[in-house]
Amino acid sequence: MKNLVLIAPPAAGKGTLSNLLSKEYNIPHISTGDLLRKRANVDDEFGIELLCLLQTGELVNDDIVLDLLKTRLSDSDCKNGYILDGYPRNLNQANQLNDILNEINLSIDYVIYLDINKEIAKERMLGRITCPKCGAIYNRNDSSKLPKIDGVCDECDSKLNVRTDDSIQAFERRFEEFINLTLPVVDFYKNTGKLVKVDGTMDTDKILIEFSNMLKGDL
Repeated sequence: MKNLVLIAPPAAGKGTLSNLLSKEYNIPHISTGDLLRKRANVDDEFGIELLCLLQTGELVNDDIVLDLLKTRLSDSDCKNGYILDGYPRNLNQANQLNDILNEINLSIDYVIYLDINKEIAKERMLGRITCPKCGAIYNRNDSSKLPKIDGVCDECDSKLNVRTDDSIQAFERRFEEFINLTLPVVDFYKNTGKLVKVDGTMDTDKILIEFSNMLKGDL
């Protein structure tokens, strides 16, 4: 069983690597960002309020995220492993995650930390385009990550778009929050012996190979 948590600064490539890990190990990729965006698309008062928060880069209340996450992790496809992308973002969430995992008889095996500097992350964010249907991620600033047909998803032929929360202002806010709130989570998992630090500037295929080799050697 492989229960994985992926932590990284904004636009570091968490989604792309998570999708690769999901396919490699046949485990579901769970993105809290995707869960929130899906809920924000519901046409009700809460959905509208949530959409406003996402568009401005504001943090969403922990209880809201936790409730969505607990429901998703309770699904049957998570019983043989999962890759959790974008959570926990702070120490309170890390402790709450442990609580709900205990409640539903799941655990964390490894925490992958993608280490990348701010300027590279910002460049990636400015070029990022995503598929609203299947979640595939491409980048206009990286020739190796361009779709085969401009503006069209390779996986499902849907029209690609720029995420509503991919703005300079939102990036600056999210990166500052990462430094202040999420880096302590990295230390938290390092102390548990579950942390695997990876150079986030490497190509995601190379990161996958490196991590798979680590697993074969039982880290």
